[in-house]
Amino acid sequence: MSEPQSNAKPADLMKADAWQFEYRQKCSPQTSNLDLLTYGTYRVAARSSSGELFHRCDEAILFCLGAAPLLVEVAGSRYALSYYDTIYIPLATPYRIVNESSDEGLMAVCRAPAENRHSVFHAVWQEVRVNEQRIRHLDGKDVFLMFDVTEEADKLLVGYTIYEPFTRAWPPHNHTDQEEIYIFTQGRGAMEVYAEEKTKTFVQSMGTLDAATIPVLNYHPVFSQEETLHFIWCLAGARYWVGDKHKEFMDASVDELTT
Repeated sequence: MSEPQSNAKPADLMKADAWQFEYRQKCSPQTSNLDLLTYGTYRVAARSSSGELFHRCDEAILFCLGAAPLLVEVAGSRYALSYYDTIYIPLATPYRIVNESSDEGLMAVCRAPAENRHSVFHAVWQEVRVNEQRIRHLDGKDVFLMFDVTEEADKLLVGYTIYEPFTRAWPPHNHTDQEEIYIFTQGRGAMEVYAEEKTKTFVQSMGTLDAATIPVLNYHPVFSQEETLHFIWCLAGARYWVGDKHKEFMDASVDELTT
């Protein structure tokens, strides 16, 4: 006679150091001199996923920064993100991150308060990097507009900047109506953040996944060293890129620029 079938399922053991999904907040308006931006990272273990994520008062942008491709489920659709791809998450819109690969996944997330709900926007790096309409060429560096003024949002604007070796930012510039976070993603370099030369106290070496906040009215030049340097810039506030608004930034005809 066969044994009766049991509907019971086996237990799982979670050791103290086990994890599947993790959020690490790096800074927020409560812990920095920024008024709007919050920055953090998501880690997603292999063949795992997050639960539902939700920012009740914020719009957000996710950046895929690991080797593992990730899926983002939002607004009834699934978006595949590979390295350097981004996705804009509208205000108060639930989403989930899924990792179907055998490698750990990594995403950065920047968010800012919003009042209006806009459309999801997925930017594919391999397309943006060859689209001249989204590239601004400067001396020794290129700027790639991943989430531009042509996309609707309340406050966020996002791009990548890639420096050739031994390149510096010129002219130094600051903003009266934008704050920023720089997140370094490849190479090593240096960065200064200062309101005026004589009070220049933030002079730092920057390595991969180091980041810096840039409060309003601070100049923020970057310097590359012996290798190519990549960084994300995410700004919140008035929605323009400095070089599109001020030709002096593009032709370096001034020693410094306030925007």
